[in-house]
Amino acid sequence: MDGKPVTLSVIIVSYNTREMTLTCLDTLFERLSDLDAEVWVVDNGSQDGSAEAIRARFPQVKMIEMDRNLGFGGANNRAMEKANGRFFLLLNSDAFPHAGAVKGLCDFLETHPDVGAVGPRLDNPDGTLQKSCYRFPSPMRAIAENMLLVSAFPNNPLWGDYRAFEHDTRLYVDFVSGAAFLIRREVFEKIGPFDEGFFVYAEETDWQLRMHKNGWKVAFIPDVTVVHYGGQSSVAIKDRQFCEFHRSQLRFMRKHYGPFLEFVARASMCQGAVLRMTIWSLRCVVQPSKRAELKPQIELWGRILKWYLGKGPHEGIRELAQPSAQQAAAPPIA
Repeated sequence: MDGKPVTLSVIIVSYNTREMTLTCLDTLFERLSDLDAEVWVVDNGSQDGSAEAIRARFPQVKMIEMDRNLGFGGANNRAMEKANGRFFLLLNSDAFPHAGAVKGLCDFLETHPDVGAVGPRLDNPDGTLQKSCYRFPSPMRAIAENMLLVSAFPNNPLWGDYRAFEHDTRLYVDFVSGAAFLIRREVFEKIGPFDEGFFVYAEETDWQLRMHKNGWKVAFIPDVTVVHYGGQSSVAIKDRQFCEFHRSQLRFMRKHYGPFLEFVARASMCQGAVLRMTIWSLRCVVQPSKRAELKPQIELWGRILKWYLGKGPHEGIRELAQPSAQQAAAPPIA
């Protein structure tokens, strides 16, 4: 701890998202007026003047400036080691709580001592639902998804759609989205920090699985809402995002299921890529007028197959030198 105890520590990781982060902080401080709270921002080696702008506009924010990008888990770990709250709200810089949302999350943990983490309903900026509670990945689920069984049997308990939770009622779930979720300090102290071997993607999945293994529940409560922009990265880095996502998924499989089942999951992913390439190629044959539209899909799955086989580019987001395209300011949420 680095100061006097408070009820809540809000932690935001900023990486080349200056305008979005400033808007997020504007909204956040409106929502914290009735809470005993502090706000931490970890600047992950931004090159867009984020740290300077945040210090100038929000001198009350506790800043941690890194000289390099530590990833999502590493940056949050640095803040949680210093934060003074009984609860930690991990909030993306593109996530904007509705009025009462932060207090609602805190009240839930206050009254549910067996819950280690709780997530809100996430909405897209247009007000539509953004699915945000999930089942854990597994080799069986990877096989089913790549054989298209998930589409045929979305509610199957063994391999159904990992997002197929109802989002209109309070639930205990496997894990919630890392875009916005509240945890207890006690959880951090007992199970340890994020595994920094996950640079981005799957770190919150791994962390919440460890919570379950240590006897904590994870809850989803849709009666509090956070608007999450998401998907702000440029098309130019989609392949790198793909590499990082699947690198993390396979690491999760290896860590929790062992190297053999990781191999099984990778093999099923290769099979899924071949199956999808075949489907798109057959569509080109029977729908020649759509070849220009379908060809990019075939090329995409070809690149994916090469990556799975270890023959494609392996540069992920951690190697990406250019700043994120997530620069546009978002409007505060009413």
